[in-house]
Amino acid sequence: MAWYSALMIDPAAADDPRDDFAATFTAIDPAAPALSVGELSTQRGDGIFESIGVVDRHPQEVTAHLERLAHSARICDLPAPNLAQWRQAIAEVAVACGPGESVIKLILSRGVEHGPAPTAWVTAAAASDFTAIRRDGVRVVTLDRGYAIDVPSRAPWLLLGAKTLSYAVNMAAIREAKRRGADDAVFVTSDGFVLEAPTASLIIRRGDTFVTPAANGGILQGTTQLSLFAHLEQQGFVTAYETIPLDQLATADAAWLVSSVRLAAPITAVDGTPLAVDAELTASANRYLLSPRD
Repeated sequence: MAWYSALMIDPAAADDPRDDFAATFTAIDPAAPALSVGELSTQRGDGIFESIGVVDRHPQEVTAHLERLAHSARICDLPAPNLAQWRQAIAEVAVACGPGESVIKLILSRGVEHGPAPTAWVTAAAASDFTAIRRDGVRVVTLDRGYAIDVPSRAPWLLLGAKTLSYAVNMAAIREAKRRGADDAVFVTSDGFVLEAPTASLIIRRGDTFVTPAANGGILQGTTQLSLFAHLEQQGFVTAYETIPLDQLATADAAWLVSSVRLAAPITAVDGTPLAVDAELTASANRYLLSPRD
């Protein structure tokens, strides 16, 4: 990975009225050690993050990402982030990005064990090349997420719906998918409803209606999915949030995994069963997702 820039942030209170937070940023070498050995983000994955796609130095959907960062902080009982401070940090590292596609990551950790304050930092790096995946698609397998559809409302301490740093399960799911001869996975509740992929939102097409799983299943609200739904609505399509039974995935007219950096990847097979791909619509969606979006 080619690193462009990194800033450590001295987190300001959410109601800090300053209009310039430059004094709270410290530029660091992104390839050099920067965290304490007592840092809880590395010891326990105790923190939250966002990954923002950048196209020709333009960070995409910044407001939506910042709102989700604040949402994750509330779920995880972290101090509310000062969104103006984070927005300024994003703008500062974006300047260092190269042409083409990049990724900016925002990280807010609970901090050092027994320490007084959270730890926060922002990085900018070159993005991987997802051109082939956007064109050729991905094969997915469905994997049991281990809980029923009603668990998020009964067990909020599971932090479902927050974008936390605890991604060991997500990465294990992708490895399992590859062991089964696929490229990615779609999580399913133990009572048979589809949720999301380990690092992406799911959208399925039924005729002229585009559907994504409803948030009651404890999924992460996708910023790219929200943006794409708005675009589809402008094109005259219908969008909906539903509790989707597993059998509707394999019988969909088309389906996609969508995320901030990979963008829209068509699903070509579900558990070994081929799924139709709408190449024209996929290309149109990715053209939109690569256009400047605030």
